[in-house]
Amino acid sequence: MYDELTEVAVPEIWAGVDIGKEHHHCVVIDAQGKRLLSRRILNDEAELLQLIADVLELSRDVLWAVDINHGGAALLLGLLVSHDQHITYITGLAIHRASAGYRGQAKTQYREVCSQGLLSSGSGKLM
Repeated sequence: MYDELTEVAVPEIWAGVDIGKEHHHCVVIDAQGKRLLSRRILNDEAELLQLIADVLELSRDVLWAVDINHGGAALLLGLLVSHDQHITYITGLAIHRASAGYRGQAKTQYREVCSQGLLSSGSGKLM
């Protein structure tokens, strides 16, 4: 059907955010999978703005991934949009599959796997 390959720009870093009601957990990795940042963030404008600044300090070429695209994610999504950031959404099913090998381990480990699963799974682009 398609005879030509399409060139796709791969971001320098990915920022996966496990969305919670009061807190989120963000993991940033580079193209080689090296963890550059891992942080729990209060769902508060000042803290989220600091997170965005810290991630952009690592690289301006970033793709943000979230596991929820409504409710508790609204403030973060609004701030990312206002900062012209690219955002993608990944379903809970994809997160569940990415974390299947980590059953019984600490919840923080599970959250990191979920955030990294956000980055490595197929997803739907929001912005």
